[in-house]
Amino acid sequence: MYLESPKKFNMLVEQAHQVALNVLRPVSRKYDKAEHSYPKELDMLASLLDGMNEGAPGSAGATSATGGGNKDTSGDIKNGANLSTVLGVIEMCWGDCGLLLAMPRQGLGNAAIAAVANEEQLERFKGTWAAMAITEPGCGSDSAAIRTTATKDGDEYILNGEKIYVTSGARADSVVVWATLDKNIGRAAIKSFVVKHGTPGMQVTRLEKKLGIKASDTAAITFTDCRVPAANLLGTPEVDVQKGFAGVMQTFDNTRPLVAAMALGVARASLDRTREILKDHLSPNYSKPMLTASHAEATLNRLEADWEAAKLLTLKAAWMADNKIPNSKEASMAKAKAGRVGNELTLKCVELCGAAGYLEDELLEKWARDSKILDIFEGTQQIQLLIIARRLLNKSSAELK
Repeated sequence: MYLESPKKFNMLVEQAHQVALNVLRPVSRKYDKAEHSYPKELDMLASLLDGMNEGAPGSAGATSATGGGNKDTSGDIKNGANLSTVLGVIEMCWGDCGLLLAMPRQGLGNAAIAAVANEEQLERFKGTWAAMAITEPGCGSDSAAIRTTATKDGDEYILNGEKIYVTSGARADSVVVWATLDKNIGRAAIKSFVVKHGTPGMQVTRLEKKLGIKASDTAAITFTDCRVPAANLLGTPEVDVQKGFAGVMQTFDNTRPLVAAMALGVARASLDRTREILKDHLSPNYSKPMLTASHAEATLNRLEADWEAAKLLTLKAAWMADNKIPNSKEASMAKAKAGRVGNELTLKCVELCGAAGYLEDELLEKWARDSKILDIFEGTQQIQLLIIARRLLNKSSAELK
């Protein structure tokens, strides 16, 4: 693995940066203040991104990322869609994380479909905008404790349950819903279903008011005798107790590097802006010896090092997926490191800039608020560390809780 970003992605990264600078940043504060208002500026941008994804094998959308799986033994080293998506997401979140999450057809549900759907489903759901519904009132970070049920009835499944904290849950065309086929079997019976908005029995009950990412809607959804075609079950319908939870959990191996990339983008924006504000007090190009550096310089240098470490972990997790190398441990490492770094870094930048960082005249305070969710959703910091420990110690979830 080379530590530099592949040159073939340079144009994509630059395009994403220009979109962040010229489209997302100018309306960032507008939609932070107008929570639950749909950012209409994103329609044209989403269409442009669709065209990029259609015309290029290495594109930047959530639909382009694919799961890990069996290692490619051909000997060819690939820098593919997962890596390009991560690089694009970093740049877009340098503009605005909430707006990226609100982007049509680029939801976390789209990444879930890309990770586990079969070929027929990939074609059938092409072009849909999918949210992802996992969390329930009685089930937070423990995804295996899901109580929403899916009961087979002929060529359909009947869904019953409640989901909360569904990103883009009200705006998306469809929702990828995690439900259990049999509560008695446990986590092995959990499958994911694509449910289209408007399906009888599916109802958005409320929109949440949040600390950050306010441009993105976060919904609670109930399913009451909601009938879904059996063909909308992603992957295989068989319950494999030996394989357990691995099928649906593969989704997280795909999406956690993307969330890590979001944290990196927000953190990068904070670092860049802090250096601009404090430029008269900083030495150029890190040229001053550490022993003579000011507290602000020493702090920023440490934060830069943490950011670089988180970036390399994230690129590695994406690169492994591109090369069909199982990346569950690395995906959790990337998400844990980037989530923590993003939160600490943005808050420290507010602190270093004093009043300038705390007021709404600057986006620094917004980035500090936005960064917190990136350490929470797609698995909290504590859950990521638990997963890493299981992988390192070769323990099952039953053996290490």
